[in-house]
Amino acid sequence: MALIDDTKRILADLVAFPTVSADSNLELIAYAADRLGACGATIKIMRDESGQKANLFATIGPDRDGGVVLCGHTDVVPAEEQDWFSDPFTAREADGRIYGRGTCDMKGFVAAAMAVAPHFSRQQLVRPVHIALTYDEEVGCLGARRLSEELEQMAFAPVIAIVGEPTGMRPVEGHKGCFEYTTVFTGLKGHGSQPDAGVNAVEYAIRYAARLIKLAERLKSNPADPRFAPPWTTLQLGRVDGGIARNVIAGHCILEWEMRPLRAQDAADVRSDLDAYCETVLLPAMRAVYPGASIETEIIGEVRGLEPIDDSEALRLVAGLTGAADAELVSFGTEAGLYQALGMSTVVCGPGSISEAHKPDEFVEIAQLQACLDMLTGLSRKLSEDKDA
Repeated sequence: MALIDDTKRILADLVAFPTVSADSNLELIAYAADRLGACGATIKIMRDESGQKANLFATIGPDRDGGVVLCGHTDVVPAEEQDWFSDPFTAREADGRIYGRGTCDMKGFVAAAMAVAPHFSRQQLVRPVHIALTYDEEVGCLGARRLSEELEQMAFAPVIAIVGEPTGMRPVEGHKGCFEYTTVFTGLKGHGSQPDAGVNAVEYAIRYAARLIKLAERLKSNPADPRFAPPWTTLQLGRVDGGIARNVIAGHCILEWEMRPLRAQDAADVRSDLDAYCETVLLPAMRAVYPGASIETEIIGEVRGLEPIDDSEALRLVAGLTGAADAELVSFGTEAGLYQALGMSTVVCGPGSISEAHKPDEFVEIAQLQACLDMLTGLSRKLSEDKDA
């Protein structure tokens, strides 16, 4: 069976698992464990505290340091509120593409890695290859954070990570961080005819949001690397939810927002400014009317970016396998910074275009899957021939 045909079959199976981040991924993990175990991989499964999500870490080759990790997440964004041409959880092949939720982001890469796994197992690998599948990347890289803790305790440390997010099979050496927050405002309900007798949580959330917008404009004046688009740290308001009626003072409001920092100092400055604004301006005004008023910010995830590194072993490896002349920087976030923080040389490279991710009728081109297979089969030869990969 040709590898591309096997990849398409596996991808169809993966798409059929509706692994939206809010739901369990255990059936997909069991499927992957069966396939990878059947070709001789050593399998480790790590469940989250709920028992409904799990990571998988598979190893093919010798038990030794120096391995290469192929990293992919199993969760996908929701599809039910989008207008799809066909069932988003049934893979559909047409016009040289495979359509379906997650085909691009990022089950295409996972399918390719699983298809090549038997090929890895038939080689006399000098260094091991690992396949890491994680949960909840789309909601804060929760699975990768758990996996990072496990990797620190493992007896044999990998040295290279290839994160297969969609890059058009072009190696990416750097991206911004992704910091996600939920800020909750608690005020005092009341009748709309007496606004001074209550504390309107929606009003204070809007003032907080205005501060975020002001900070976002300020960050534009401090660009960093011009290869990023845009070349500065960004702030983005995602969702505001508060109040029950026009004539009721809102006692509760939730503001969801994110920051994509280019520099660690930018993130620290934003948080410091917001803390000071709440403590010196918003909270005193709220508590002058209602002492129990509060503003609480929950950190959903603070996932560091991928920092470009001179003389990157991972970049040299992937550039050699793909024939890429140079590397790129992107603004979207991945799990790569977490693996880099463990000391692994890390690069992002996978099939598909990020412009198709999260959209209705998401797709990956079959030619992109083939290019990914070429990279992975080349990696198997490299790991068999060269202890320095």
